[in-house]
Amino acid sequence: MKKILIIEDEDSIAELERDYLEVNGFSSDIAKTGEDGLRMAKSTVYNLILLDLMLPGMDGFELCKQLRKTLDIPILMITARKEDIDKIRGFDRGADDYIVKPFNPNELVARVKAHLSRYERLVNRNSESNDIQVEGLFIDRNSRRVFLHGEEKMFTAKEFDLVVFLATNPNRVFSKAHLFERIWGIDSIGDLTTVTVHIRKIREKIEQDPSNPKFIETIWGVGYRFIKEDPRHKIN
Repeated sequence: MKKILIIEDEDSIAELERDYLEVNGFSSDIAKTGEDGLRMAKSTVYNLILLDLMLPGMDGFELCKQLRKTLDIPILMITARKEDIDKIRGFDRGADDYIVKPFNPNELVARVKAHLSRYERLVNRNSESNDIQVEGLFIDRNSRRVFLHGEEKMFTAKEFDLVVFLATNPNRVFSKAHLFERIWGIDSIGDLTTVTVHIRKIREKIEQDPSNPKFIETIWGVGYRFIKEDPRHKIN
């Protein structure tokens, strides 16, 4: 049984989420503050986290940032704030999805299932092949770890999935829409800002100069590509 952590200070919403999740076969725990949520996430194994943005004490943005230091499981941020800047901040701190209140509980459950299913498929697919190495960048697909010149870089689940997809399809240009569909796979979200934010965060971790990247190149008006030089074309 998959276990979900609900971090929500409004009892009615937390109980609604818990009831719909349990009807659909999930187990769930509820934390009412950011501090409690962080403590529970560190002490118990969860498969996914539903995270409210407006929490007493530590807010959802800061909590998501703290959770991403050790967890790569899906985090779905739930909030009444629907401004684009809040969505960008949420994705910037490692959220995988952004759901605006009021929401349809059945849609919430559908998104939970979709994120869990996609996460499991990507983990299983990544375990079929081990390593990716390009110059000083080393990606261990089995352990889902990334190293740059021997130094480990901490990646969120979606950041890892995105860089692996690009790196395993080198020198091919992918549009934001294609990357969004491939990595997130949920047409109902449709916010391509998600891809832009994740590419920027990846560059900050693996590029010596993110404004002049050597691994992930922007093809203006088209999309992105992972640059991998073909050794056959090297000039001696």
